[in-house]
Amino acid sequence: MRRWRQEDREPFAALNVDPAVREHFQGPMLREGSDAFIDRIELHWDEHGWGNWAIEVPDVAPFIGYVGLWPADYVANRPMVEVGWRLAREHWGNGYATEAAREALRFGFEEVGLEEIVSFTVPQNVRSRRVMERIGLIRDPAGDFDHPNVDPVAYPHLVGHVFYRLGRDEWRASKPFPE
Repeated sequence: MRRWRQEDREPFAALNVDPAVREHFQGPMLREGSDAFIDRIELHWDEHGWGNWAIEVPDVAPFIGYVGLWPADYVANRPMVEVGWRLAREHWGNGYATEAAREALRFGFEEVGLEEIVSFTVPQNVRSRRVMERIGLIRDPAGDFDHPNVDPVAYPHLVGHVFYRLGRDEWRASKPFPE
C-alpha cells in the first residue's frame, strides 16, 4: 500500500475500461476520468493525510489497483468515510483486497481517528460483499439507499445499494488480541 506514482496511470486506465472490473459501475471510465481520479486521490492525501492507496504486490506486479478510504458524504446528511477497492481482474481471488482493506480499517480507526467506516455496493456485487464481511463490516439494511449519482434511466440495476458499517468499538472488540 503506497502513494500513487506516474507509472500507475496506464495500468489504472486499463483496469477502468475492463468490462469485468466495471460490471457494477456506470460503464467504462476513460483515460481522462481515470487520470482525474488519481489527481483527486493525491490531492485528498495532501490535504487530509488519508485516501486510496495504490496497491503493488512485490515479485508479482508493480500496480494492481487501489484500496483505501474515501469520503462518502453524498450517501447521507452527515460525513461518512467508505472503505473501498478496485483491482485488476487478473489479481482477483488472491486475498489482496481483503488484506489491504483490513489495513485500511486499522489506519482509519487508529491513525485517522474515525468513529465509523462504511462500505456499500449493489446487491449483486457478491465479490465485494464477501470482502466487506471478511473484514468485519456489518450489513445494515436500514442504511440501504438509492445511489444519488447513478443514472436511473441508463443503469436502473445499479441504483439500489446495500449498506455495511463498522464502528471503532466493534472493530476493537473483534481484534484477536484487544489492546
